[in-house]
Amino acid sequence: MYMQVMPSIGLLAELHRDASWKPDASRTPIEHLVEYLLTGRLASNAPAGINELTERVLQFDPTGTRVVVLGGGTGLSTIIGGNSQMPEWPEQPFLGLKEEFPLLDVIVCTTDDGGSTGRFLKSLPMIGIGDLRKLLISSIRSNNLEKKYGLEQASQSGLIRFIHALFNYRFPGDRQVDAEHLRDPLLVVEQELRSSCPGPLTTSLRRLGEYISPGGEGPLIDPTGHSMGNLLLVSAIFMATKGAFGRAPALGEIQKGVDHIAELIGTLPGIIHAATATPGQLKFRYANGVEVYGQSKSAQTDRDSPVERVVAEFVDQPIVGDEILSAIAAADLIIYAPGSLYTSIIPILQLEPITDAIRANREALKVLGANSWMQKGETDISLKHQGRGFLVSELIEAYDRNVPSGIDGLFDVVLSANLEHIPGNILRNYALEGKSPIHLDRQPVEELGLRPVEATLFSSEHWERAQVIHHDPRRFVLAVRTLLFADRCLKQQQGFALRKLPARKQSAATRFAVGHTKGILLCDYLKSVKEPLQEKVFQPPELRDFLLEVAWNNREIRPAHLEFFEGVVVIDSRSWDRNTEWDNILGYYDPCDRYIKLHEDLLSSRSRTCEDLLVALGESLLGDYIAKRRWIESHGARTYEIVLRPPQERNCFLEDAQLHSYLKLARMTQDQTDSLTYRITINDDEGFLPPGLLFGLLYSWYLTGSGLTMEYEMSLLRWPVKSLIPLHAKDRIRKENLVTFFRSQIFGHTD
Repeated sequence: MYMQVMPSIGLLAELHRDASWKPDASRTPIEHLVEYLLTGRLASNAPAGINELTERVLQFDPTGTRVVVLGGGTGLSTIIGGNSQMPEWPEQPFLGLKEEFPLLDVIVCTTDDGGSTGRFLKSLPMIGIGDLRKLLISSIRSNNLEKKYGLEQASQSGLIRFIHALFNYRFPGDRQVDAEHLRDPLLVVEQELRSSCPGPLTTSLRRLGEYISPGGEGPLIDPTGHSMGNLLLVSAIFMATKGAFGRAPALGEIQKGVDHIAELIGTLPGIIHAATATPGQLKFRYANGVEVYGQSKSAQTDRDSPVERVVAEFVDQPIVGDEILSAIAAADLIIYAPGSLYTSIIPILQLEPITDAIRANREALKVLGANSWMQKGETDISLKHQGRGFLVSELIEAYDRNVPSGIDGLFDVVLSANLEHIPGNILRNYALEGKSPIHLDRQPVEELGLRPVEATLFSSEHWERAQVIHHDPRRFVLAVRTLLFADRCLKQQQGFALRKLPARKQSAATRFAVGHTKGILLCDYLKSVKEPLQEKVFQPPELRDFLLEVAWNNREIRPAHLEFFEGVVVIDSRSWDRNTEWDNILGYYDPCDRYIKLHEDLLSSRSRTCEDLLVALGESLLGDYIAKRRWIESHGARTYEIVLRPPQERNCFLEDAQLHSYLKLARMTQDQTDSLTYRITINDDEGFLPPGLLFGLLYSWYLTGSGLTMEYEMSLLRWPVKSLIPLHAKDRIRKENLVTFFRSQIFGHTD
C-alpha cells in the first residue's frame, strides 16, 4: 500500500505546480473531485468534503484491478506509457496506466495501412502492425528491464534511450539502403547509445535483422522507408511462422512475435494483443454516396463530405484470440483510448466476439476517452450539421451507427478534456492547421446514456515546450483512478454515481448493419493490378510505377479498369493538339490508338498528374463507344449528337445496358427511333460536359475527392433535397444517382 500511495502523492504535487487552471463552476461533484486532484484548485461551489476525499483516492489501491484498454495510434500508446514517438519520451518513460494498473491487457487495432505498415502490406500477407510497435515501446517497465538485464532503474536510462532511438529510426524513403544496416540494426544509432545495449539484446537484434536481410531465411524486405521497430517486429512474427511466408501469420504466431519483442525491450509479454489475426482494410462511405478504401486515404483526402459509416472488410471471418475474450470477461475496468474515431476504436468494436464479451461483463466500469481535437477526414464535418465539426455526443452517435447492435452495454462514462483554458496562441496554431476542439455537450451525452466527466487532462508544461496539446498520461491515469474509486466506494453518494442514468434515449442516427464482406489480401491486390500493366507501353518508363502507386492509393480501381488502354505517353508542348474548347485537362484517352496521353507540364506536379491521369483512365473505360459525333446548330442553340457503335463492335468496360443508363444520367436523350443515337441541346453560351469527359472527371473525383470542376458540380450533394427548389432538387437527385452508378457499376461496391 505504501509503495502505491507515495508515487501518487508525488505525482499530485507535480501536477499542482501548474497554477494556470481555474475550475469550472458548473461541474458535477465527481468532476470537482477529479479536477481538484488534477489541479489542486477547489471551486467555490464544490461540495463539502471534496478535499478530504482526495486523501481517500490517493490511498485507494488499484494494483489488483484488472484493466483492458482498446485503441490504436498515438492516443493509445500515450495513455499507456507516454507518447514514445516524442524525442523527450526517454526522460520520463515510467508513467501512465502501466504504472498504476499492473494487471493490464491492451487490444490494438490492426487495420492501419499507411506509412511503413502500408509498405509491408504491399508485399506480405499480414495485418497492420504500426500501432503494435508504438505500444511496445510505451509499455516498457523498469522491473522488466531489471529482471531481463539486471539493471536497476538508476542504470536504465542509457538502455531506454537506445531502444527508443533504435525502434523509432526510419530509413530514408528516397534512396537505396545499405543492407548491412538491417543485418546489424545497432548501426543506425549513435555509437554512444550502442554501448548501452546489453550483449544478449545485441545478439537477438542482429538475429532478427539477418532473418529478413538478403541471404537470410525469412522474407526478403527492402528496408527503404521503414521504421526499424516495424522491421524487427515483422521479422519476429514471420520467424514464428517457420517459413510459411505465403499466408497470413496465425494468431499464435503474431502473439509469439509480439511477445518476443516485448521480452527483449522490457515490456511484459502476453499483455499486448492484436485485435484480430485476420488481415483487413477499412471501407468508408461518405454522405455524398462515395465509398472508398483505406485508413490513410481517409486522412489525406479532403472529401468535403462527412463520413456516414465505416466497415472493416477482412479477407475471411476475423479471428479473435481466447486471451482477449478472457481478459475482457475478467476485467474490472475497460478503457477506450482517445484516438481516431473511425480508425482506432470502431474497427475493434466491429469484431462481434469482442463487443459481445464487453456487453457480457456487467461488472466492469467502462470509460470512453473522448477525442479532443477534430481530425481531418473523420470528425471535421458533422453528419447532422455539415457546417461545423463534431461535438462529443456525435462521437457517441458514430459508435452507435457503426458498431453491431449499437452502444448498449459498451460505455458508462465519457471522459472529456476541458479545453476552455487553453492559451489563445495554441488554439490559433491549431486553427491554422484546420483543427478545432471537440466540445462536450452534456445533455445530449446524458440522453445517450453516458455520464459526462470533463477534466483538465493536459499539461501546460508540455504545451509550453512543444506547443501542442496531447493527453498527459499522468493526468489521464489519475482521472481514471478517481473514477474507479468513485464507482467502487462512492456509488451511494449523491453526485458520484457513474452508472445511474435514466433510460437511454435512442440515437436519431441510422444504425447500419455491419457484416464482414470477404476482401482480398492487399499484397494480392497489388499483384492483380500489376498483371494487366506488364505488356503496356509507358514513356517514360517510370510512369508504370507511378500508375501502380496511384492504384495502391486508390484501391477501388479494379484490375479490369486497366485493360482498355495500350499505354501511357507524355506529349511535349509543341505536339499537344488537344482541343481545349470544353476543358483544360492535360490528360486524355485517345480512342484512335488507345493510348493515354499526358501533357509534359503535368510532370511538375504529382497531384495534378494523378488527377489528370485518372481522368484519362476513366475515359478509357468507355473505349471506342462512339461511332460518330457531330454538332447541329439551329436558331441560337446547338445540339450535340453521338451515335454509338453496336454492342458487338465496342471495346468498352460497360455492358450495353450500363452504357445506356450512364448516358441518360449524363443528360443525353435517346432518339425515339434509333436506340444508338443520343443528343443534348444547349444554348450557344451554355456550358456542357460531353459524356466521355464527364465520365473521366467523375472517375477521378470519386477516387480522389479533388478536381475543381467536379468539386463545383457535385457540391449540390451537400444540401438535402427538401431544402432546394424543384429545379435544383431534380439536378441533385440526378447527381446522387450518378454517384450510385459509379459506386455500384464501376467500382463494384454493394450496399
